[in-house]
Amino acid sequence: MNAAPQPAERRPARPWELEAERPRPEPAGGLTRAQRRQAAIITVVAVALYVTVRLLPTGTNLNHMDFRVEGRGALEFCDPANPQFIPVVTARSPVTLSLAVDAPPQPNQESHFTLTLRTASGKPIAPEDLLVAHTKKLHLLIVDPTLQDYQHVHPQPGRHAGDWEFAFTPQRAGRYRFFADFTPVATQRGLYASADVDVPGEVGEVIRAPNRTLQLGGFEFRLVGPDLWHARQPIDLKLHIESPGSAKSPVPLAPVMGAFAHLVAFDEQRSGFAHLHPKETDLTQPPDKLKPELNFRVTFPRPGRYVIWAQVNLRGEDAFVPFWIDVLP
Repeated sequence: MNAAPQPAERRPARPWELEAERPRPEPAGGLTRAQRRQAAIITVVAVALYVTVRLLPTGTNLNHMDFRVEGRGALEFCDPANPQFIPVVTARSPVTLSLAVDAPPQPNQESHFTLTLRTASGKPIAPEDLLVAHTKKLHLLIVDPTLQDYQHVHPQPGRHAGDWEFAFTPQRAGRYRFFADFTPVATQRGLYASADVDVPGEVGEVIRAPNRTLQLGGFEFRLVGPDLWHARQPIDLKLHIESPGSAKSPVPLAPVMGAFAHLVAFDEQRSGFAHLHPKETDLTQPPDKLKPELNFRVTFPRPGRYVIWAQVNLRGEDAFVPFWIDVLP
């Protein structure tokens, strides 16, 4: 009968082998090896993402410096959330605006214009260089010398970079002023430029009496504010609309350019304008149907006579309502 095998004799471990088998403690206060490896992976991924984003096309070749003008009298960028009266004509804009027309304009005749926008250095400003503001990339505010004919037009991109095309029918004679209102992608702040076009004919003198109420298109419009308006002081306004008479019918008010109403104010010299939007910005919550009321705020830079044009959409059509205001010192 064979004897059972005896277990092999285990030799004692040598001191250096015991040291190798013992777990090595991580350095006090430092990262573990796994943590260092994870941090390195995160860093590599972050750098790769940064490089990728930097290489992605932004859609515009213009940068912030293309819209800067140094020195006194330079037109400042405007925060779209805090509109104010902009002295476009008297300030130096970083953008030039030129107008070309297919034929000499005439009162009550449609003319086709090409508007060209360029930076001060001559770079064209194309659609990809502008942000959409109130549903459009470019707003054109047009007014005659008597401030009686105000029109709001949206030029469309032309055939060449920097060119924008639109049609316009002047209702009166005289030197019309065209104010361009737009927001560059590079700045994300409102900018402005202006140009003039002469319409032949005699410019009639118009008596413009202050008014706070006007009936138009079967509705009564009221601009509610303080009894006295003073320059350089913020003024809270309310645009109130209702059907006249005792039997009130609903006001078919609909959004126009992303708001329930727009106010545009000009001074008599047409040195600039203020483009105002109501505080009520949620289009899912329309104002009262019988007596809609919208709130605005404006500050006039100096005393004088101003006109505030209200633009609203009623029954699917735009209505323009002028209010003449005297601003005191």
